[in-house]
Amino acid sequence: MPSKAMMPLFNGRPDPAFADALKKVSPQAQAKAKTTATDFEAMFLNSMFSQMTSGIKGEGPFGDTPGTGVWRSMLTDQYSKSFAKAGGVGISNEVYRTLILQQAGRTS
Repeated sequence: MPSKAMMPLFNGRPDPAFADALKKVSPQAQAKAKTTATDFEAMFLNSMFSQMTSGIKGEGPFGDTPGTGVWRSMLTDQYSKSFAKAGGVGISNEVYRTLILQQAGRTS
């Protein structure tokens, strides 16, 4: 069992199961899981932002034209990617941990 000083923290607490799982999963698979988790959070945030702005009409640089929806969609997509890359709301950390634990379970 790794020492607490070397153990990864999860939600501010040592997580021995996660530490053990990280040892069993290759660095390449860890990087892929991290990317997948961030992409998942970006999709979730995109959906959330889209719902938040769905009732707004006539705002933005295009006024109330057909381009407004396209502009808002692109803006929402960029917002969600930026938020997720900057740490998001914490969903990607949970998804990453789950993916690592699942992959480690397959190798056992």
